[in-house]
Amino acid sequence: MKKLLAVFSLAGLQMFAQSSASSQSSAAASTPNANPLTGATKYMWEHTKNDLLKSAEEMPEENYSFKPAATVRSFGQIIGHVADAQYEFCSAVIGDGKQPPGIEKSKTSKADLIQALKDGFAYCDQAYANMTDARAAETIKFFGHDAPKLSILTFNIGHNMEHYGNLVTYLRMKGLVPPSSQQQSM
Repeated sequence: MKKLLAVFSLAGLQMFAQSSASSQSSAAASTPNANPLTGATKYMWEHTKNDLLKSAEEMPEENYSFKPAATVRSFGQIIGHVADAQYEFCSAVIGDGKQPPGIEKSKTSKADLIQALKDGFAYCDQAYANMTDARAAETIKFFGHDAPKLSILTFNIGHNMEHYGNLVTYLRMKGLVPPSSQQQSM
């Protein structure tokens, strides 16, 4: 099952890389992408950052403490958790040993959480910006297992989107339209 998931993930990434290249100018699109795997991953990274940040900005501050059940994180705690997770995933790829700053447990205001999310994304931007297809297969330890660097960055995107799904539910419960469902301007 894990192998099948990996194959589908790589196929999807290749599709995004080709789609990203085709949206560029015709001269640039005719030039092969030197890093199709990491190019697609970077495209998805930008997409996930955008959805999460817009969700954090859209939810009114008075709803940052909202949780649909006592057993789940509040909206604000999810934002803090995602901000912390950027350090967990990307420090492994960067190799600087930076630890998550504990945002989920220490920040509660909308402004502080949005800034922490931006800071986490800026930190992770280094890992994505420096990744190439040649470096993608470099293996490092992550949660006690050997893993290719690109798989860790892809895992980060998956983790982000898992929690974006939570945020979508919370936004909908408050009568708000999540960023990915809002009308896209052409």
